[in-house]
Amino acid sequence: MPFFFDPNYMLAIAPAILLAMWAQWRVHASFTAASKEPAPLSGAAAARHILDSAGATNVTIEQVPGQLTDHYDPQTKVLRLSEGVYGSRSLAAVGIAAHEAGHALQDAQGYSLMAIRNAAVGVANFGSGFGLIVFMVGLGMALAPLAWLGIALFGATVFFQLVNLPVEFDASNRAKAQLVVLGIVPAADMPHVNRVLNAAAWTYVAGTLQSILTLLYYASYLTGGSSDSDR
Repeated sequence: MPFFFDPNYMLAIAPAILLAMWAQWRVHASFTAASKEPAPLSGAAAARHILDSAGATNVTIEQVPGQLTDHYDPQTKVLRLSEGVYGSRSLAAVGIAAHEAGHALQDAQGYSLMAIRNAAVGVANFGSGFGLIVFMVGLGMALAPLAWLGIALFGATVFFQLVNLPVEFDASNRAKAQLVVLGIVPAADMPHVNRVLNAAAWTYVAGTLQSILTLLYYASYLTGGSSDSDR
């Protein structure tokens, strides 16, 4: 019976782990560098300007504790910015804030992939927490249908992340465009913002890759891809 963190599993997802480590290093390095570059507005003010210019005046902005805990809540129409982004007048702050504002614009404008992502959140969270547990129980009890059910549940997480990738890329593209069009960031300074948002995008790619490799690894137990000694 396999374990979640057996050596073969770690070897299978090694490419995703290495990519995630590299992406996190890039996020830290680019954010630190861009935090030293001044911007004419704070993160909160930049987000407010983007939202108001697009007519999304019903979206409120709040400050939340933590570092890079920024997110948009489509249920409450609240854009939450971390302490280091909300009041900071740096290119890093306005870049992150503009990205989250991009999500709010997707919501306001009925971006189809975001609607699909939002609808899949509940199933994906359930699949992430219980999918592999159901699989392990099914495999241990030699109940193939139960094991496949676990794989299917975890597959919902993979589906969510595959849909989430273009949603994140689109939010960043909206952010980059609005920052220039509204004159929040001079075009000459956009490379700093681009590096921050591009680095953040790679973290989503790494997470999606890990989920796909995990799904394939455990599915191999049901399709004869793993040796009997691993069972």
